[in-house]
Amino acid sequence: MTQKPSKHTSALRSLSLSPFPSTFRPSSLLMPPVVQLRDIRKTYRNGDLEVHAVRGVDLDIHPGEFVAVMGASGSGKSTLMNTLGCLDQPTSGTYHLDGVDVSGLDRAERADLRNQKLGFVFQGFNLLARTTALENVELPMLYAPRRIPADEMRERALRALDIVGLAARADHLPSQLSGGQQQRVAIARALVNQPRVLLADEPTGNLDSRTSIEVMGVFQRLNDEGITIVMVTHELDIAQYCKRNLIVRDGRIVRDDPVVNRLHAATELARLDQAETHAAIAGQPRP
Repeated sequence: MTQKPSKHTSALRSLSLSPFPSTFRPSSLLMPPVVQLRDIRKTYRNGDLEVHAVRGVDLDIHPGEFVAVMGASGSGKSTLMNTLGCLDQPTSGTYHLDGVDVSGLDRAERADLRNQKLGFVFQGFNLLARTTALENVELPMLYAPRRIPADEMRERALRALDIVGLAARADHLPSQLSGGQQQRVAIARALVNQPRVLLADEPTGNLDSRTSIEVMGVFQRLNDEGITIVMVTHELDIAQYCKRNLIVRDGRIVRDDPVVNRLHAATELARLDQAETHAAIAGQPRP
């Protein structure tokens, strides 16, 4: 029997986030990398002092990958992510994003590229407090190179909220949503312009254990539909939900490993439910 696509899967396809239907997606390694770094270096200067934040990084990330970037404070991982996000220019080296050479772009051109090619999810959600979930999701479309009609903006924003399971809360303010719901609104906002790469910076850093797993489930579902995700995290257990782990130390990628024994959010949530049920039963007084 053919399994019916889920409601969220149908919403994903209607938003055209993946260039391929889930029933046929070529191996990502056969496709050109969506992110390609060659000998990227970033040096900060303060008078006579030089800080080499990134030192000659080479990196390919192919469509459909789910990559965790890890490293201690000062390792260079944040500078590397700022480079991937077109927020900071490298001192030297080349960066191609979806075939576009970012290195020679000016600030305005990089801003347009960010809007068209990248979606951002932050640890602190960064939602506008006095606007609804729907209006927060619409925000990136206001900065699109072409003017998007209001009806289309609303339709796309509602579809993005539907993908993360929050269409019914479109008219809620951030203060009326839980932390996990706010992060899902932030994910919807990151998706609404149909980015080639989703960049997530410590997306579970402000969440409890259960909510963190739920948010990683959203990311896994998006990745299953072909969305490329690069995520900074310092939590080893969260990195196990990804497919590939990079370790950054002293401005260099010192390890690049596929994830073995990958965690799946649905399984982990079921285990958590079972453990809580057993704990509740064990805590009940005997008759």
